[in-house]
Amino acid sequence: MEFTDVLYEVDNGLATITINRPERYNSFRARTVDELIHAFKLAWGSDDVGAITLTGAGEKAFCTGGDQKQRAETGDYGPSESGLFEVESLHRVIRDVPKPVIAAVNGFAIGGGHVLHMLCDLTIASDNAIFGQNGPRVGSFDAGFGTGYMARIIGEKRAREIWFLCRKYTAEQAENWGLINKVVAPDQLKAEVRQWADEILNLSPTSLKVLKQSFNTDTEHFAGIGQMAYSSLRLFGDSPEALEGITAFNEKRPPDFSPYRGN
Repeated sequence: MEFTDVLYEVDNGLATITINRPERYNSFRARTVDELIHAFKLAWGSDDVGAITLTGAGEKAFCTGGDQKQRAETGDYGPSESGLFEVESLHRVIRDVPKPVIAAVNGFAIGGGHVLHMLCDLTIASDNAIFGQNGPRVGSFDAGFGTGYMARIIGEKRAREIWFLCRKYTAEQAENWGLINKVVAPDQLKAEVRQWADEILNLSPTSLKVLKQSFNTDTEHFAGIGQMAYSSLRLFGDSPEALEGITAFNEKRPPDFSPYRGN
């Protein structure tokens, strides 16, 4: 695959996968998802890779989820290799790749981007990073790992707060809640990820593989819930309620969901 939306490089055992759409705050379209999956599989199959980091290009965003401008323009997230929007497969490969994955959050981690950093095994963030969910504001949702797994990480009350209020949270708040592992200055983020990766690379890869699989076992059922939720989202996406959310987002106005409260 020729990469257009993603950068992939390997340096001394660490594969760095970068979402390269800074002009769209590193939001993903269908092609971006295809390329991310391919990049993770390259890292999975490479004997030269023992750890992986996922980050975003530029200084403003790690990832802000699905490209809502694309969704407004075409009604979907654009063409993909298979004809499917493979975001569930992306979630799957981040969890299944038998090598530790470190999210390097360098700005906004919102919506589907927030879910991506959670699915990574570890998260290191710059102190200007911002976290949160946005789905209910734009007529969307990300259930399964986006809800149940989040609740496992930070507890039911905090997870419901994040989803039901759609607020934005600082890196300091995220660290205090246990949502991320460490906060560093922006100019130290790359070096900190390198240090953590080097420590990982000194350890037994088979031990790490089995440990990751063991951790995953406890939350594996969220994958099935996520598939069901995605089926519901596809049906919901064409409804007047969902269309009001995305239209309001692109028109930069508050959405009016009041007609749908009796549903």
